[in-house]
Amino acid sequence: MKTGFFWDERCFWHSGGNYALTAPVGGLVQPLAAGGLPESPETKRRLKNLMDVTGLSAELDCRSAASASREDLLRIHPASYLVEFKAKSDAGGGELGLRTPFGQGSYEIASLSTGLVIDALKAVLRGEVGNAYALSRPPGHHCLPDWPNGFCLFANIAVAIEAARAEGLAERFAVVDWDVHHGNGTEAIFHDRSDVLTISLHQERNYPLDTGGFEDTGSGDGKGCNLNIPLPPGTGHAGYLRAFERLVLPALERFAPDVIVVACGFDASGVDPLSRMLCGSDTFLKMTEMTLKAAGEFCDGRLIMAHEGGYSEVHVPFCGHRVIAAMAGSDIRAEDPLAARIEGQQPGPEHDAMVFAQIDRMTRFFGL
Repeated sequence: MKTGFFWDERCFWHSGGNYALTAPVGGLVQPLAAGGLPESPETKRRLKNLMDVTGLSAELDCRSAASASREDLLRIHPASYLVEFKAKSDAGGGELGLRTPFGQGSYEIASLSTGLVIDALKAVLRGEVGNAYALSRPPGHHCLPDWPNGFCLFANIAVAIEAARAEGLAERFAVVDWDVHHGNGTEAIFHDRSDVLTISLHQERNYPLDTGGFEDTGSGDGKGCNLNIPLPPGTGHAGYLRAFERLVLPALERFAPDVIVVACGFDASGVDPLSRMLCGSDTFLKMTEMTLKAAGEFCDGRLIMAHEGGYSEVHVPFCGHRVIAAMAGSDIRAEDPLAARIEGQQPGPEHDAMVFAQIDRMTRFFGL
């Protein structure tokens, strides 16, 4: 079966507010020429364009999706939030929560973004595609049930999991979040649940500042089902792969999920403006290959990826192309023009040793 690729041009039409990077324009903050938040449509559009040009798109099962229904959204988000978001969207846009501005029609666009993740997950669980990638925008992993933040307006992955569960398609879900920012929304939603394993690899104390510590392993029935892996600034290829091998893979094996869902952010890139990590496209490729292998061993290959962050318009397309080509088993390559630069900036042995020691401490803490 082919790899499913779920996307829709309308998701690129979501607009942010009048920001310069993450600072609201006004006072002494001058507008940027391009305008808006760093969460722009171009990283995603350029990824799809690159796939079209190389021929990778032709090897995929490319689809759009139905928007998430109100019933789907209400499994995670209270009606009061949906009403407020819809009203502001219809009235021309506004802002809710923290750094989640939106324009006219963004309620419908966000619902479509969530729908892409829902349909990707259902298609894999129904055996329609071998695995799937959802080019979702706006992203979702920071969104709390009633408080959007970090560019995220609906909790895309959480809504998709509950939609799949409602149809009886799976019972145990594992979420692996390698976006450089802590997946606080997904964590909060499933914090007391034993049927969803949440794993987040992230730059420590980047965003949010008050979540993501490794000591938080869940609560109630979910105790032990939340795994935070905070990594120091400057962590590069070797550190990420060490964390994956020592922490992520053993946790997946111990949990034995029915399906793995990856919150696929590319903002740990060595040229991303919102992080201080040093991952290259090869890092994302290797993590994808390890996740594919784990899915084959633990859950009959059932794997989907939902696009999250990544703010380098030049580098994200090459990172994403490598990931999706690996999922599809394709021989098509798109040479990364920034690979040599990022490789030359990799941390030295002293920094790697410090990162490895931190990973070893977490391995002992989690009993892995």
